[in-house]
Amino acid sequence: NLPNLARLRLDRNYLSGSVPPEIGNLANLKELILDNNILSGSIPPEIGNLANLKELILNGNNLSGSIPPEIANLSNLRLLSLDGNNLSGSIPPEIGDISNLRILRLDDNNLSGGIPIEIADLSNLRLLYLARNNLSGSVPIEISNLSELVELSLFDNNMSGSIPPEIGNLSNLRLLYLDGNNLSGRVPPEIRNLSKLWLLQLGGNDLSGCIPSSLRRDLHNYDNAIPFCD
Repeated sequence: NLPNLARLRLDRNYLSGSVPPEIGNLANLKELILDNNILSGSIPPEIGNLANLKELILNGNNLSGSIPPEIANLSNLRLLSLDGNNLSGSIPPEIGDISNLRILRLDDNNLSGGIPIEIADLSNLRLLYLARNNLSGSVPIEISNLSELVELSLFDNNMSGSIPPEIGNLSNLRLLYLDGNNLSGRVPPEIRNLSKLWLLQLGGNDLSGCIPSSLRRDLHNYDNAIPFCD
């Protein structure tokens, strides 16, 4: 009943119960911030009615069920934070339709399946956090299209296959977390092109080869899982 409400912030309380579907009636809402409560139940599909929403922050709750594909209707969304819940199912490919998205946080859930290649359509994405889930399959080559990406976090999943050499195209990347997966094969020499990289985590995989020595000077944090090339 608050049709002109632009910002709803109720974070860090002890709110319980579910996110009511009536929240979809707040047509002018730009920020919905409900993080760090004890909310449960699923994310209502009606949330897709919030066409003006720029920030959706629901992390640190007990939300379950799948991510509703209707979330793709939030074409103005810049920040989507659903981390630290009990969400399950696959990442909906429709998420690639949120063209203005800058930050995507889905880490610390129970998501499964592969990373949808449609994520590569998020041309403005800077932070991609998918760590601590049950994601499987390979690291999609298409991720290399995310030219604005600064942080890529995929650790503690069940990713397999090799690290695609195209990852070297991420020229703005500073943090790369691939540790704690089932990745195999040689570390692609193309990572030498990541001239801005200062944190690299590759441990807990079955990788071989070496890290280009040209990265040694700039890396501030490295887990020593793979030796540097001589």
